Amino acid sequence: MADVDAQRLMIKVARLYHTHGMRQTDIAKRLQISQSRVSRLLAQAEEASIVRTVVAVPQHIHAELEDQVEARYGLSEVHVVDAVSHDETELSKDLAHAMASLLYDLAFEVRTVAFTSWSKTLRLMVDALLPLRTRCERVVETLGDLGPPRLQHDAARSTQQFAGLTGGEPVFLRTPGVVPSPEIKELLLSRDPYARGALELLDSVDLALVGIAPSEMDPELRSGENFFTDEQYERVREQGAVGEVCLHFLDADGNPIASELEELVVGITLEQLRNARHRWAVAGGERKHRAIRAAAAGGWIDTLVTDAATARFLLEGPPPPTRPAPAAPAATTTP
Repeated sequence: MADVDAQRLMIKVARLYHTHGMRQTDIAKRLQISQSRVSRLLAQAEEASIVRTVVAVPQHIHAELEDQVEARYGLSEVHVVDAVSHDETELSKDLAHAMASLLYDLAFEVRTVAFTSWSKTLRLMVDALLPLRTRCERVVETLGDLGPPRLQHDAARSTQQFAGLTGGEPVFLRTPGVVPSPEIKELLLSRDPYARGALELLDSVDLALVGIAPSEMDPELRSGENFFTDEQYERVREQGAVGEVCLHFLDADGNPIASELEELVVGITLEQLRNARHRWAVAGGERKHRAIRAAAAGGWIDTLVTDAATARFLLEGPPPPTRPAPAAPAATTTP
């Protein structure tokens, strides 16, 4: 009971300060506690994620750079942020907060959001996000479970948290995200109506929040553990893969790589991604440069949040090929 009373006091202090705009001294007088205790309670509210802080960076600080990348790749919007550090973890935090600020100001109607919960940057975005002004009906995971149970739990928690912030219903895809064979995939889906229902909802996505990664093993995952193997990665790189979007591999110009790996993924298809009304990605850092270029060049994203160094990389070299629209590959089996 004492813990509950302490939590209630913490929430009351947080509301008076953040919602009602009261000064700490006035809160202390009103609640008859010390100002130092008010300060501690506010700090505890942030640590408990009861209060979230997002640094709202004014848009178009890098207006010329953003305009150049948009024009070069035919993107609807590019948002460039200055990285505080070149460390990948620190960069992910900066990009996540920028994406949270952008998503908070969402201006168009959204019924279905496709959410890539295995993306570390998107999970960090959810942790920084404030309740959206624009409400949606459902948040659907774009991929099944990847990696160890700890990561699966983090992904599910992030999906539920994100759905709560949008006012929508979370729709989980509780199957392996990568399976050993197409036959196992077919068997799993034939016996799981919830997974089939989740995948069907991805036919009509208003906003897809997608993950972009290089064509190499993710640091959080291990070869063959609910994921691709090192050998599979090596084969797809030999076919020209430089990166992937939602586990669909792309060559340097953004063309899909036709390989047996396409039939092993349980999640959003390239056709479903292409048909989404809006496709937003948040990614940056040197390790992802070529993958981000491929996603933009192939038209698989229309809005990008990235760092200044990555934006400048996207302007180097020859322009991407002109194409009417991206096309999904026909899967083939590699011997």
